[in-house]
Amino acid sequence: MVVLGVDPGFGFSGYSIFNENRGIVILLECGLIRLKSSDSLATRIKIFYDHFLLLIERFSIEKINLETSFLYKNPQVFLKLGYLRGILYLIAAQKTIIIEEFTPKQIKLIITGSGSASKEQVARVLLKLFPRIQSFDKDDISDAVAIGLSGIWSKKN
Repeated sequence: MVVLGVDPGFGFSGYSIFNENRGIVILLECGLIRLKSSDSLATRIKIFYDHFLLLIERFSIEKINLETSFLYKNPQVFLKLGYLRGILYLIAAQKTIIIEEFTPKQIKLIITGSGSASKEQVARVLLKLFPRIQSFDKDDISDAVAIGLSGIWSKKN
C-alpha cells in the first residue's frame, strides 16, 4: 500500500510518502511545499491542488492520512485549513482513495507510545526509524512523516 501523509498549512505543507508491503515500511519521499503569503488565496489553493494531485498520480497513492483539525485562536486559520483539507478530500473522491484522520494525541501515541509526547520526542523516534534522514528542516515535515506512519501502524487498518 502506498500512503500519503499530509500536514496542510497555508505557509508550509509537509508531506510524506510511504510504501508498506507485508509489514516492511519504506519512506519513499518527504518534503515541504511552500505557499507564498503574497499570492492570492485562490493561487495558493491551486498550487496546493496541483502539487498533491501530481504526487498522488506519480506514486499511485492508495491512502491519505491527515491530522484532525482543531480550532486555533484565530478562526480564520481554521477556516483556511479547511479549504486545503477539502482539496485533499476532493482529490481522494476523484481518485477513489481512502482518507483517515488522526488526532495529535493518537499520532503521538502511535509513534512514541505516549499521547503526551513532545514534537521533539516524535522527531527523535522518526530519525531513529529512518536514519537516512539527518534532520527535519521544519516541524511540518516531521509532522507529515508521523501522520503517514500513524496511518500504517494504526489499528484502524
